[in-house]
Amino acid sequence: MSAPSSSPSAPAEGAATECDFLSPDAGQRPPGPTPSQSRFQVDLVAEAAGATEDKSPSSDASTTVPSSDKATPAGPPEGDPGAGGEEAKGRFRVVNFADPSGAGSPDSAEAPPPEGLQNGDTVMSETSLHSSTGGQHHYHYDTHTNTYYLRTFGHNTIDAVPNIDFYRQTAAPLGEKLIRPTLSELHDELDKEPFEDGFANGDELTPAEEAAAKEAAESKGVVKFGWIKGVLVRCMLNIWGVMLFIRMSWIVGQAGIALSCLIVCMATVVTTITGLSTSAIATNGFVRGGGAYYLISRSLGPEFGGSIGLIFAFANAVAVAMYVVGFAETVVELLAGADAIMTDQINDIRIIGTITVILLLGISVAGMEWEAKAQIFLLIVLITAIVNFFIGTFIPVKDKESKGFFGYDGSIMWENMGPDFRGETFFSVFSIFFPAATGILAGANISGDLADPQLAIPRGTLLAIVITGIVYLGVAVSTGSCIVRDASGSNDTISSGFTNCTGGASCNFNYDFSTCKASKDGCEYGLHNDFQVMSLVSGFGPIITAGIFSATLSSALASLVSAPKVFQALCKDNIYPGLGMFAKGYGKNNEPLRGYILTFGIALAFILIAELNTIAPIISNFFLASYALINFSVFHASLANSPGWRPSFKYYNMWVSLAGAVLCCVVMFVINWWAALLTNVIVLGLYIYVSYKKPDVNWGSSTQALTYHQALTHTLHLSGVEDHIKNFRPQCLVMTGYPNSRPALLDLVHSFTKNVGLMICGHVRTGYRRPNFKDIATEQARYQRWLLKNETKAFYTSVFAEDMRQGTQYLLQAAGLGRLKPNTLVLGFKNDWRDGDMMNVETYISMIHDAFDFQYGAVILRLKEGLDVSHIQGQGMKDVIVSIDTSKDSDADSSKPSSKATSLQNSPAIQKDKKSPTLPLNVSDQRLLEASQQFQQKQGKGTVDVWWLFDDGGLTLLIPYLLTNKKRWKDCKIRVFIGGKINRIDHDRRAMATLLSKFRIDFSDITVLGDVNTKPKKENMAAFEELIEPYRLKEDDMEQEAAERLKNSEPWRITDNELELYRAKTNRQIRLNELLKEHSSTANLIVMSLPLARKGAVSSALYMAWLEALSKDLPPILLVRGNHQSVLTFYS
Repeated sequence: MSAPSSSPSAPAEGAATECDFLSPDAGQRPPGPTPSQSRFQVDLVAEAAGATEDKSPSSDASTTVPSSDKATPAGPPEGDPGAGGEEAKGRFRVVNFADPSGAGSPDSAEAPPPEGLQNGDTVMSETSLHSSTGGQHHYHYDTHTNTYYLRTFGHNTIDAVPNIDFYRQTAAPLGEKLIRPTLSELHDELDKEPFEDGFANGDELTPAEEAAAKEAAESKGVVKFGWIKGVLVRCMLNIWGVMLFIRMSWIVGQAGIALSCLIVCMATVVTTITGLSTSAIATNGFVRGGGAYYLISRSLGPEFGGSIGLIFAFANAVAVAMYVVGFAETVVELLAGADAIMTDQINDIRIIGTITVILLLGISVAGMEWEAKAQIFLLIVLITAIVNFFIGTFIPVKDKESKGFFGYDGSIMWENMGPDFRGETFFSVFSIFFPAATGILAGANISGDLADPQLAIPRGTLLAIVITGIVYLGVAVSTGSCIVRDASGSNDTISSGFTNCTGGASCNFNYDFSTCKASKDGCEYGLHNDFQVMSLVSGFGPIITAGIFSATLSSALASLVSAPKVFQALCKDNIYPGLGMFAKGYGKNNEPLRGYILTFGIALAFILIAELNTIAPIISNFFLASYALINFSVFHASLANSPGWRPSFKYYNMWVSLAGAVLCCVVMFVINWWAALLTNVIVLGLYIYVSYKKPDVNWGSSTQALTYHQALTHTLHLSGVEDHIKNFRPQCLVMTGYPNSRPALLDLVHSFTKNVGLMICGHVRTGYRRPNFKDIATEQARYQRWLLKNETKAFYTSVFAEDMRQGTQYLLQAAGLGRLKPNTLVLGFKNDWRDGDMMNVETYISMIHDAFDFQYGAVILRLKEGLDVSHIQGQGMKDVIVSIDTSKDSDADSSKPSSKATSLQNSPAIQKDKKSPTLPLNVSDQRLLEASQQFQQKQGKGTVDVWWLFDDGGLTLLIPYLLTNKKRWKDCKIRVFIGGKINRIDHDRRAMATLLSKFRIDFSDITVLGDVNTKPKKENMAAFEELIEPYRLKEDDMEQEAAERLKNSEPWRITDNELELYRAKTNRQIRLNELLKEHSSTANLIVMSLPLARKGAVSSALYMAWLEALSKDLPPILLVRGNHQSVLTFYS
């Protein structure tokens, strides 16, 4: 299938060229795009292309390139490599295909392109597509700076086929990020230049992307580890600690073989569940450096990740000191045995510890490769020591029997099977052992240095847990089967017979150790008393000492590497702004040298303390807190049911992970309750700090997914429940236009909807140009961010419509979701209604009528200074606000941005505008600015006057009640004004007081107005007549036909008949204005019943004049009319 010959077809595809087939046998590569050209452009074929046409069904050789003026055959002259670049701004790019048949004459378009056209940067891969055309070959172009996927489905297209490089992040270390054609480039009409921006989406990198690209370029040749060297070795070394050699035998003595195995199994269950959870998270997408911090932060978000990252890095730094002091203690014991103590025991530990940590720092700073080699050597030593022990258990030596070692024996095993706690409990022994099982994250912590973290972390971590668990169980069983609990070490305990022997299993070997057990000092040897039993049993004692050295140094080295790597990842994310300096890496492997120095400093400080019995349980608890959160992450992500949670490691279960998280928390309190409390307080404190700071990151965490899931579930659940009066909330659609253009309207409505009801900032975009829907979507996100930044709990929604009324109708019908739909329309008063086109007034009044038609309540806010501040260009304003509206002050926000530049200016700038010169404001603008900010300040002791003249269901009363509940308005008292008859004023007051008390609404005063129907003053009536004069139809002064014609063309005009009919209502509005000035001229806010006008009977000009006459020259006034459904009730 090929496109029709020489016709600029397929406009939706954005490519109207025909297929040119090149012979692959000619030894030429189809030319790729040069970096200077647009990312969809390839070099053009030789000009001879148009000479002949091949009419075969598989190829079409006429190459036409429609340019901006007309379709012309185009191609660079032979040997001119630059000519193709001149076509960079052309709308269509010529595409070259390969003809598998190899047919083609040198004169036709099948001729190979000239040598000069080839681009050295082009990478070409060949794939075969078996289609109806006979499985022809297609060439795929890819350069570092271009994205052009050349495929054919019978016609030329820039539409790209699926490719992994489209899905990479910008800073992907595994390959180049490519950018697929945008929907606009494929879909937009061709009168617009689809490629006008060139590399708009990918060429001009942001500084962050440039840094990432630079880092990716520098990372060539870095050292990456496989699963054995990177994870298995590290985890085994970290898990096999000093405990294996100097505490395991003591644990068996205390708890017995059975309970010791139970302790090992319990610890292994906790670590295995955590290992499974780690594997699930690590295989749910590409893992970067940062280990536990990276896994938790990308799963649960920066709050949990940031708090755990900091204490995890600190715990690793202190763990270095703990392991180094363990090593130093062993060395000092050897020195004491050889009588070679330098000063005293404590200072010797400090000296040896300091020297050791300096040497370890040297190995770490030398690079990961050296550190990995050191780890391999230490592992060999450690395994040799373990094998040496097991061999020793099979070689009974006569002179070791007095120290309790008799070789494997059933009676010894049976005697040691049960517990024999001496000053300990099961849980205290468990708490001593559990730190020996930690260290399972040693491999994950260097995730950034692993060649394939997704494969290495699960395989290495789980295998390490299995191997180390088996070895711990083996040591527990073997020590319990061949060594007795107590032995004296002297040979004079051989019993002459078996009659009086009370020494247990040792009696079978003619030893009775009961005398030393009974003595005050106790026995020196045996499982209970000698921590060096494994040295005694082993085939060659010094190897066990080497094993102890190896275990301590390897754990110290692993922690010394882990801490800076985790800390560096934390600092790179800029969660704690002050720590940014530690994010810098050096060399090919991006080594965190500053982090190494910091870790070294922390470790050295704790080595100099040399008393780690207090700090050890805190470290264990820090590690356990990390494990608990990793387990919780898996549960949380599974619960959120996000489509992005797709781990390739399938052997996990959300409930098992939750059990693991609970187990970790339980173990924390078992090990040390005060350390567990301290850990939780620190994590909570850091969590609150990070939550308060709100770092500007978005990692698609499961917290976001669960929030969405819960919101969706609750919204659906809410939709199935009928509304109830007690649960009524004012849910406002506020016609703000751009949210920052009418701050007073936004602030006042937010005051009574915040944490109570829904608030949607509606914006109708009108204009004669075609709508740019992409701009609308961009502005939607931009203004929503602005609302959040200003701590306004509201949504921003904009629609494009032919006029304000149509747009408002769209919003009234479609805004909201389920029960979260607006029920009240809030408008700003149209202050400039007399200045502009009266059809705008017709539209404005129609919006109010539409609101009532849709069963909405209506609220209108009027400030005498006006509401719209968009024409003030940021002088004196907190945020830069650029002019977006030509009208002075109108709720009908018919902003017509005239160009792309204008629409960009419209965005509210979050940053302060420090550089722009501040022009002095004129007096009216200064007043407008002050008025627009009055609701942002705390209202002092004042009043909110409620003129509840007509019963609209109670909205007129509910809004002031909600308002005075807020912090800014709580000092204001509610005064209620009602209409009544002069002879029943007391009765009406009592009736209203009763009603308000039943509604449980506090009020300071009730005023009954008996003189509402008194005739207004003459001057005010005259002023009203003057106000409406320009808008009267005066049908009595013209012919009926002419009057009807004028009324049809200008429906807002006031007829004489209408004026007479509603004379009493007109007078009431004028009179109410007089009463308002008399009673409420000092109020902070007036809330008043909005007068209604019957649709079709009262012209918009007259209704507007009523609103004008009623509300002019007053403090801020809120005209409210509910939808006449009850919103208040006194029933429980």
